[in-house]
Amino acid sequence: MKTEIEVKFLHISADHIRGQLKRIGAVCEYPMREMRRAVFNTPEMGRRKGYLRLRDEGDKVTLTYKQFDDQAVDGAKEIEVVVSSFDDTLSILNAAGYHPTSYQESRRETWQYHGVEVVIDEWPWIDPYIEVEGESEAAIRKVAEDLGLDWDADAVFGSATVAYQQQFPGAGLEDIGVFDRICFNDPKPQVFKTK
Repeated sequence: MKTEIEVKFLHISADHIRGQLKRIGAVCEYPMREMRRAVFNTPEMGRRKGYLRLRDEGDKVTLTYKQFDDQAVDGAKEIEVVVSSFDDTLSILNAAGYHPTSYQESRRETWQYHGVEVVIDEWPWIDPYIEVEGESEAAIRKVAEDLGLDWDADAVFGSATVAYQQQFPGAGLEDIGVFDRICFNDPKPQVFKTK
């Protein structure tokens, strides 16, 4: 599996980060677009802190096995392939006995800067955040610094679940995969109404 070198910074202003990205000379590769994903979990995947994800990214569709070995800059591992159709791949997985445990929507804008990818992510019910991914920790630390972000105070690691955990600390949430739907037009679940 490929190791991902990535970090998240939560509770950002998308407009401020866009301004910072433009200021440092980053290039917007893909403007904000809708994304949808079907997430599959089995007891075995759960034991390994992994899941299978079918994601329509707007410009391509990917099927990914993702596993989090550690909550660290290099804790995410993945195997990913590009597939031709979200619906056809979902039908194949269903026919093979895999049924999604969660359907999730988000929005993403993708920027490139010196070989490092910076994405602005928007998910239902939480503040926007950015993810910075590159070939080395030094490279992503440099980009974070150029953007005026404080690594020591604000860097977090892991899946989108960490953003929900920090936004709603009283919810006792272990994984957003427990929700069968996370969609922009759906009402906020009761567990998140404590804030």
